[in-house]
Amino acid sequence: MLALRAALVLCLAMVTAHGALAQDYPIKTVRVLAGFSAGGGVDLVTRTVTPHLAEAFKQQFVVDNRPGANGMIAAELAARAAPDGYTLLAAPGNYAFAPALVSKLPFDMATAFSAVGQMVDSPLLVVVHPSLPAKDLKAMVALARARPGQLSYGSGGTGGAAHLATELFKSVARVDLLHIPYKGTAPALTDLISGQVSVCFCTLPPTLPHARSGRLRALAVTTARRSVAAPDVPTVAEAGVGGYVMSQWYGLLAPAGTPPAILERLSTELRRALVRPELRQRLLTEGAEPVESSPQAFGAFFRAEIERWTQVVKSAGLRTE
Repeated sequence: MLALRAALVLCLAMVTAHGALAQDYPIKTVRVLAGFSAGGGVDLVTRTVTPHLAEAFKQQFVVDNRPGANGMIAAELAARAAPDGYTLLAAPGNYAFAPALVSKLPFDMATAFSAVGQMVDSPLLVVVHPSLPAKDLKAMVALARARPGQLSYGSGGTGGAAHLATELFKSVARVDLLHIPYKGTAPALTDLISGQVSVCFCTLPPTLPHARSGRLRALAVTTARRSVAAPDVPTVAEAGVGGYVMSQWYGLLAPAGTPPAILERLSTELRRALVRPELRQRLLTEGAEPVESSPQAFGAFFRAEIERWTQVVKSAGLRTE
């Protein structure tokens, strides 16, 4: 009986300590790891959202770009960080692809993290260099079929959203495009704008300004419906390639074992930020649709995405070089 009482007292003390910790959190700068280069989709969205968290918590939220290995360098740093709420991971949909595409991950993507919440959902934008003699997606497909393996496409890295989206498109549209991987979306866009590569299925926030300016030609968005930010750009299906849908989402993760009370506080402030009219409008203008979710909902969504993309990769025979 005494042992039972002692155990109950210990559990109560731990709950009280976690509650006090959450009330005091954060008392220092929070680091948000981003696994891709500055100027890419995950970087732009995270830097748009985190100032609102900093304002709410009255502490700095510093975005720390650690590009490389398709985001796995940052992911591993986050997975091994102390689960105290002071290290977060800006998570793009790429992290749901990784278990199917990388044979030896140094951690289990499904169990290494605790979910904070989703930030946005965004289409990819199919863009080409203006010199390419293809005014629409049907013409681009016809050109690719006439020149198998000669049209090159850029991506932010092997196994990333742009790579997977294009490989899936190749399978559906029955075309052969040459993959040129870069260390992030920004350098891929730079070479696309200069004409070094011909095509990119790029995340919409960093790509849309170049399409609007005429430096790139937008052919389609990859989602099932048109983007609010680019209502004149057809979907891939509307543009003539049926049976193809792809989107890129971004969320926040924390190391597994982060106290639930801290996750809830972070998630609550994230949801409050995403319904602010000025932030919502800015994200929509950039082509990113805000998504409000709880840690539980985002965690379930993340695990379901891992399972879904494992099946897609297997059935489509996608590969990484």
